[in-house]
Amino acid sequence: MLEKALSGSKLYYTLIFGLLILIGMGFYFYMQQLQFGLGITGMNRDVTWGFYIAQFTFLVGVAASAVMLVLPYYLHNFKEFGKMTVLGEFLAVSAVLMCLLFIIVDLGQPARILNVVLYPTLHSMLFWDMIVLNGYLVLNIVIGWNVLSAEKEGVGPEFWLKPLIYLSIPFAVSIHTVTAFLYAGLPGRGYWLTAVLAAKFIASAFAAGPALLILLSFVLRKFANFDVGKVAVQKLVTIVCYATLASLFLFFSEVFVTFYSQLPEHMDHKIYLFFGLDGQGALVPWMWSSMAMLFAAVIMLLIPAARENEYILGLACIFVFFGFWIDKGLGLIAGGFIPNPLHEVNEYIPTAPEIFIALGVYATGFLVMTLLFKIVLGVKGEYKYRE
Repeated sequence: MLEKALSGSKLYYTLIFGLLILIGMGFYFYMQQLQFGLGITGMNRDVTWGFYIAQFTFLVGVAASAVMLVLPYYLHNFKEFGKMTVLGEFLAVSAVLMCLLFIIVDLGQPARILNVVLYPTLHSMLFWDMIVLNGYLVLNIVIGWNVLSAEKEGVGPEFWLKPLIYLSIPFAVSIHTVTAFLYAGLPGRGYWLTAVLAAKFIASAFAAGPALLILLSFVLRKFANFDVGKVAVQKLVTIVCYATLASLFLFFSEVFVTFYSQLPEHMDHKIYLFFGLDGQGALVPWMWSSMAMLFAAVIMLLIPAARENEYILGLACIFVFFGFWIDKGLGLIAGGFIPNPLHEVNEYIPTAPEIFIALGVYATGFLVMTLLFKIVLGVKGEYKYRE
C-alpha cells in the first residue's frame, strides 16, 4: 500500500515539498540549539518548560480524540463513522509522533531520554507517560494499518484486532490523564494543583481533536473528492459542542474555587494570565482571545442554522481548535510557572528558533499524516471502484 503515497497531483507534491522545506528549516535551528543549548530559547530559571512542552500538551489531546471515532464505530456499531475511523487513527499516529518529537527537542541532550528506559522509576509520571504514549502510538499503527489492509483485500479484519481496538480506548484516555497528572502532581504550582485538571484535559481533547477532524474532512472533500458524510460530520459537531461546554464549565468551577478561597498562590496565576501582574501581562490578550473564540464557537454550534452552514461551522471549528491551543498551550504552561513560588514575575516569550523548530516538528507530523491519508484515500477509492 505504500506505493499509493508516491503518486499524486501537482498540489499533492507542492504540499509535500512545502512541508519538507519547513522540516529543513526546523532541523537547521535544532542543530543550532543542539550545539549552543537551550539558551537560544526564551526559557529561563523560572520557566523551565516553554513552547515545546506547550505543543506537546495540546497535541496529546489531539491524539486522544481518535477514541471519539473508535468508540462509537466499534462498540456502538455507528457505521456512519466508517469512512473516518482510520483517518482518526492515523491522525492520532501523527499527533503522538509530534508529541514525542517535542519532548526530544525540549531536552538539552536527546540522549537523556534513554535514562527513562535504562533507569525506570515506577512512581514517576514521566515513566508512565512514556509507556502510554508509545503504547498508544503502536496500537494505532497496528490497528489502522491492518484494518486498511483488510479493506483493501475486501475481507473483515483479523480476529486478534478486536482486543487491540478495545485496548486502545483506555489508552486514549490514559495518555491525557497521565499528562495531566504530570502537572497536577507538582504541589508547588498552584495553577496546576487542581483535581479537575485531568477532566479538563479530556474535555478539551474531545473538542479540539474532533474539530480538527471536521476541518480535515472539508479539506479532503474539496481537494480529494472524498466525502465522509454529513451525518458523521454533524455527530462530531455535537461532540465538539458539548465537550467545549464541559471544558468551560470546569474552567469556571476552578475560577470560583480559586477566588472564593482567596488563596494567593492560586489566584495570582489566573490574575497574571487575564489581567497582568506587577505591570507585566504578555499573555493577557492571548487568554482573552482564547475565551472569546471558545464562547463564540459554542454560540455558533448551539444554533441549528449556524452549524448546518459549512462556512460558519468551519469558522467555529477553527475557533475551538485555536482557542484550546492557546489555553492548553502557553496559557497552561507559562501560567503554571508565572509567578514563581516566591510570587516573582519573570515572563516567558518564545524566541524565533523555538518557533521555527516547532514549525519543523508540526511539518513532520503533517507530512506523516498527509502520506497516511493519501494511502487511505487510495485504498478506499479502490474499494469503492470494486463495489
